[in-house]
Formats: sequence, C-alpha cells, structure tokens
Amino acid sequence: MPGEIELSPTDDLMEMVVAGCTAQAIHTAAKLGIADVLADGPRTADEIAAEVEAHPDGVYRLLRALTTRSIFTELPGRRFALTPMADALRRDAPNSVRALVLMAGHPITWETWGQLAHSVVTGEPAFWKLRGMRVFEYLARDEEYADLFNQAMTFSSNIEIPTILDAYDFSRFHTIVDVGGGQGRLLAAILRATPKARGMLLDIESVTAGAPRVLAEEGVADRCTVHSGSFFDAVPAGGDAYVLKHVLHDWPEDKAVEILRSVRASIGDNGELLLVALVLPDDGSPHLGKVVDLDLLLEFGGRHRTREEYRRLLAEAGFELRRVVPTAGAASVVEAIPA
Repeated sequence: MPGEIELSPTDDLMEMVVAGCTAQAIHTAAKLGIADVLADGPRTADEIAAEVEAHPDGVYRLLRALTTRSIFTELPGRRFALTPMADALRRDAPNSVRALVLMAGHPITWETWGQLAHSVVTGEPAFWKLRGMRVFEYLARDEEYADLFNQAMTFSSNIEIPTILDAYDFSRFHTIVDVGGGQGRLLAAILRATPKARGMLLDIESVTAGAPRVLAEEGVADRCTVHSGSFFDAVPAGGDAYVLKHVLHDWPEDKAVEILRSVRASIGDNGELLLVALVLPDDGSPHLGKVVDLDLLLEFGGRHRTREEYRRLLAEAGFELRRVVPTAGAASVVEAIPA
C-alpha cells in the first residue's frame, strides 16, 4: 500500500526479541488479575491499581504497553477496557488461558529457558541441571507449581479434546485404555461420545486420586475403572484401543520405546494404538511443535517427532504405523497396530 513503511530484517528481528518482554507483561497482568477487575467495564489505571494492590504508575505503564499488542484498550482519561484477548485472561472466562499464561511466565519456567544454551550444547535438559531431578519428581515436591502445571494441562486438554473427537471416530472400540491419561478428561469425553464403550484409566496414584470426581462429573464413572501405577511397569490388558495423549514426547528414545513395549505386552493382536501427538512436518514448513520442541529439550529430555520418526519408534517396539489423522488443532492422531 502507498505510504506503508516496510520493516527491515533487523526490525523484524527486534520485534521477535522484545516478544519476551510482552510475554512477561501478559504474565504480570494475569497474575495481578487485572482482566477480572475490568470484567464489569472500563476503569482508570488508579482504580485498577487500588483493586490489585499495585503501584498506579506501574499499572498504567503495564497496560499502555499491552495495548500495543491489542491486549486491553486505552480510553480517554487513562481508562482501560478489555479486548477479546484480554478477556481470555479472566479466571472465569470460557476457555480462559490464565493458567497457561501463569505457567509460561512462572519464574521456574523462565529460569529454565535462560539455560537454553546449556541444553543445545549438551543435549541435556536444563531443568535437571537447575533442580537436580526430573520435572515429574519436582512436581511431587512443589505443590504450588504442580497445581499450576495441572491447571495448564487441563486448559490445553479442554481446547484440544473437541478437535480430537471431531477428527477421529472411536465408535468401533469396545474397551478404551487411556495410558498416562491424568484424571481422565479425554477418556470421559471419548466415553460420552461412545455410549456402549467402557474405559480403563492408568496413571500414577498422585494423579488418579482426582479421577473418580472427574469421571463422576462427566457421568461415565460406571463405565470406567481407574488403575494407579507406572506405565513403565505394566499397562492394563483387555483393551482394543490404547490411547496415549502427549505421553511419548516427554521422554527420550529409549524411554519412549520402553513405554510402547509395555503397551505391546498388553495389547491384543487385533488392538489399536492411538498416539495423540504433535507430528512435525518433514520439510522446513512452519509448525507450532518446532518451537514447543525446545521446551521439551529444556525440561523433559523428550522431543516432538516427524511421521518417519514415529514409524521407526513404533517399529522398534513392535508396532506398525498405519496412518496419521490430522485434527483442526496442532495435534494429530497417530494410528498403529501390532506388527
């Protein structure tokens, strides 16, 4: 368009660099609960500051900065109002992103990302260097961080589950085993969509403790059994579908194969393995998973994989990749059968 200024590569790069500042600004607004204060209408920066117990000038400068990204809007008289993106930061908003924002901007998360060079140079998770233990071990010791982690995972599931059910037909299965299925939200959704099917949920005891409540709330408790234990040790037998949603990406190759072999030992010859995962493109095309993959390197020592990498991984554990079913979201369903 005439009169438009074209940004140089340097300008583009600087925009990307300051994106980290924006991320922390969003985190701060979410932590203070500013969007909740504005739920009933515009307020001045001073009024907001009084409500959230913060410095008036600091609040004004924070909100002024976020308006440049269309998160909040500034009105005359230093008044601010919600935008659609700011509205998603409210605690009670439908599909609120607040928990995910708080997790992404948490000091532990940022300290870990500050050690990215360590992970790139050594290939080892920076989280282990900083904390002296794996993420899941740390979650068992830090109740506040674990609660935030679980809230963030619940949000991600709530967004993703409808796209999985829209893309994949589970109706042909009689018994569905959700391996590493948390408190059973995905399994409950599948069972609601398949009224004649039964389910089995497996996860560690500290996680499954909350499963009966979730399954009861979803109205499927009478069709589902809960099993507490490690998928490295054993997986319940008797299913004709075994679902692993975002499980393998947390683990390096040897551990991922170990998990799959545990499933292979329990699955029948006519059973099917369904991996819900971010499948990376084989070429240089953009994909959300390519950036999120760095977080897996930093925290878990795991990785996102391409279709070919999944084919090789599955073959090593005694499975044959049959097809990859895309969804409307970032994840796909990787379908495999016993080889």
